[in-house]
Amino acid sequence: MAIQGRLAKFASRRTVLTHSDREAGMEPKTCVVTGASRGIGRGIAERFGEAGCDVAVNYRSSGEAAREVVETIEDAGGSAIAVKADVTEPEQVQAMAEDVEDAFGTVDVLVNNAGINQDVFFEEMTHEQWDTVLDVHLDGAFHCTQTFYDDLAAAADGRLINISSIVAKGGNLGQANYATAKAGIFGFTRTLAQELAREGSTANCVAPGFIETSMVTDLPESIIEQVEEDTPLGRIGDVEEVADIVAFLASERSSFITGEVIDVNGGMDL
Repeated sequence: MAIQGRLAKFASRRTVLTHSDREAGMEPKTCVVTGASRGIGRGIAERFGEAGCDVAVNYRSSGEAAREVVETIEDAGGSAIAVKADVTEPEQVQAMAEDVEDAFGTVDVLVNNAGINQDVFFEEMTHEQWDTVLDVHLDGAFHCTQTFYDDLAAAADGRLINISSIVAKGGNLGQANYATAKAGIFGFTRTLAQELAREGSTANCVAPGFIETSMVTDLPESIIEQVEEDTPLGRIGDVEEVADIVAFLASERSSFITGEVIDVNGGMDL
């Protein structure tokens, strides 16, 4: 059965929420989402748009795709700008922050989502492949969080949300660099949670499993079928299911949750 057909089968079982139900407890905020031109980042940015937020859609090279996300957000009643910045470059992140401040003022929510994978077995991995993946995930999170830290600390309910992966917990063949980077996000999140707590703001982490993005849908059908067999809920997830958790963590409803790693993986790690 094709991926779309399998997802449609399970989507039909999900409770349909009204717009007011979905947004209960989330007031409009100013949100920055890195790596938001596609995949999970795009879903998160569009979810914030549904809530009427001001959204900075960060991208590195996919400008046209980022502008499509902006249009979708505006059509949903939110406000958005597309902001180009390589998160591994501090100067570009600072320029992004200035663009966001000019457009929307101070930031309430930062989602560190930008990521990259360069998969190869460890014995063949180059130092460049190792550095590149850690630079994007770890240095990128550092640069963006440091740049927006004062805003998050000063906000009435600042929210730092980092996107990790199930691979950080169990490892994966050919992904020593990716697993290491994503595991580092756990410690980063828990430390920032303690420091931001002094200001009444929170930091949490979301660790998705196999989600319907191009990274997964481009896999051979046999591998996807094996993933589904290994997942107690019997399917891969969809982007909206991750975005819903992120929206909850960005809302007032999560005000007593901090330092947590929330899995969205269909029970794959049970």
